[in-house]
Amino acid sequence: MIGIPHDEWVETVHAVIVPYGGGGLSCGIASALKALRSDIQVFAAEVETAAPLAASLEAGGAVEVERTPTFIDGIGGKGVLPEMWPMASSLLDGSIVVSVKEICHAIQILVSHAHLVAEGAGGASVAAALTGMAGKGKVVAVISGGNIDPVVLKTILEGDIPPLA
Repeated sequence: MIGIPHDEWVETVHAVIVPYGGGGLSCGIASALKALRSDIQVFAAEVETAAPLAASLEAGGAVEVERTPTFIDGIGGKGVLPEMWPMASSLLDGSIVVSVKEICHAIQILVSHAHLVAEGAGGASVAAALTGMAGKGKVVAVISGGNIDPVVLKTILEGDIPPLA
């Protein structure tokens, strides 16, 4: 939030969505935000081809899931790291799982409207925000990573979904 004092935006935001890879970024952000404001919600963004946090939250403990490789390789592991489970399960308010198609659409929006190139993981948080599942009010999507193959980006911008990796 460029130009807005940190305390001002923190006071007005309802939820923050962070791409969930290993849990370090999402848990770090959640820890800092909840120290400032305990009622702020922090959600993980995951891709449907591998959503271990969503499955683990549903199971009540860290589990492994089947993973289908895609260009979205910054998130979507086989499982939640056991050492991250206690922190992730206590700090994160849930996981918003989105499709590859939704992530491609979010990347198109980022490029065309914000002039920002993001990799699949960064697009996942925007796709999750677009679902409306983070609730009403102001939602912040953390856009991390610009490591996207130019051929994959071209495919997405042309309106197609890249083939599975």
